[in-house]
Amino acid sequence: MAIKITGTGSYIPNNVAKNEDFIQHEFLNEDGTSINHHNDIIIKKFKAITGIGERRYAEDHHNTSDLAFFAAQKAIKDSKIDQEDLDYIIVGHNYGDVKHNTEQSDTVPSIGSRVKHLLGIKNPKCVAYDVLFGCPGWNEGLIQANAFIKAGIAKKCLVIGAEALSRVLDKHDRDSMIYSDGAGAVVLEETNEEGGILNHESATYALDEAHFIYFGETNNQAVTDQRKYIKMYGRKIYEFALNHVPPALKSCLDQSGYQIGDLKKILIHQANEKMDEAIVQRFYKLYNMEMPKGIMPMSIGKLGNSSVATIPTLLDLILKGKLEGHSINKGDIVMFASVGAGMNINAITYKF
Repeated sequence: MAIKITGTGSYIPNNVAKNEDFIQHEFLNEDGTSINHHNDIIIKKFKAITGIGERRYAEDHHNTSDLAFFAAQKAIKDSKIDQEDLDYIIVGHNYGDVKHNTEQSDTVPSIGSRVKHLLGIKNPKCVAYDVLFGCPGWNEGLIQANAFIKAGIAKKCLVIGAEALSRVLDKHDRDSMIYSDGAGAVVLEETNEEGGILNHESATYALDEAHFIYFGETNNQAVTDQRKYIKMYGRKIYEFALNHVPPALKSCLDQSGYQIGDLKKILIHQANEKMDEAIVQRFYKLYNMEMPKGIMPMSIGKLGNSSVATIPTLLDLILKGKLEGHSINKGDIVMFASVGAGMNINAITYKF
């Protein structure tokens, strides 16, 4: 018996925002002063560091719960289960439903309950709830679903990662170009096959690191409204990730019983291309190895950073043959890894 992903789905919004669309933005420093570079230089440097050329934004009439619902429908269909048999719906997100051109996040009822409502599930014993765990929220939801099934209190779980970060962006902050919208979902259930989730590792560093990603005011000090936006200390996050994520990955893999040479893919949260590459390179250096070519699929160049949605979306694209040059086959050992607000880290070793 194994606890395995039996269906995947994702929703990628149609609205494409290209880097050149930011050329007329007024980017400012945190203290409100002007940045001493033209926007074309800012954008060129941004592309070189993050690898992002474009990102996706939700339609004005769609919220996080809508994106989650769209991805969930696809995952349920792919798994061929009856949605009434779901025991849990677990949704990783961070900002709830923020309607277009509004200031307040709406988190009551939960995104999980909203998705269950939109799916039209009648079974009251299908429990729906949310996980707020930064960008690693989908991973953590998968870890929780796995625990429920192992404990015998669930048989089928729907785990979703969804975010509409375009609703919490400060247009005067150049970091805002990183973020995007989207959703990914999987059905996790007990099967008669071998493999599935082999083991996992999670950690929260909050003594000094809790506020590396936070909600703050706009960089434009002439704006008087009280709206808050997603903010981050990029250099601190980069150093934190490079120091803490590689050993967490090593610990997770070592405890799985498999060797580094068995690893076929690392599906890492699509945070920043240079940072992700540096994390994986350091991970391999812990084994005195060079990072293998093709080990780290990337979608960030076209889709940006959609937080909790990046890993399940990436997984769905690969399994559906939509990410050129990458495939996952039966028996492959794969790792899911993420780092984000909290500061939280997690990793999962999985056998397909």
